Amino acid sequence: MKIMIINGPNLNLLGTREPDTYGNKSFETYFSELQFKFKNTELSYFQSNIEGEIIDELHKADQDFEGIVLNAAAYTHTSIGMADAVKGIKTPVVEVHISNTHAREEFRHKSYIAPNAKGVILGFGLLGYDLAIQSFLNEK
Repeated sequence: MKIMIINGPNLNLLGTREPDTYGNKSFETYFSELQFKFKNTELSYFQSNIEGEIIDELHKADQDFEGIVLNAAAYTHTSIGMADAVKGIKTPVVEVHISNTHAREEFRHKSYIAPNAKGVILGFGLLGYDLAIQSFLNEK
């Protein structure tokens, strides 16, 4: 199985940005752990701070992957374009957030992506990515 992980804005700062909220591990370090744990799964990773690049990557992933794990970060709450991209592709998307967005500022309570996602995982730290991958593997 081929799964693409797409991370949005500021997630390139994981490990140093607000460690009380996001932890102190970089995503690259965690991604290596995921690759080791899911040896029989082809995992790919993309991160961008640019909305259009993330939308382009969703379109590309639709052609090549069986599942997409998407942490759109702040774009979750602002981007109708990203919501339309998730709605417009056939590959199932699991929305992931490291923090519990419902325990944070009110503007983070609304997700434009969730209505078109296979599921939403939030509040479990980086483990949320692991859970999202497992959700695809359990359907095989």
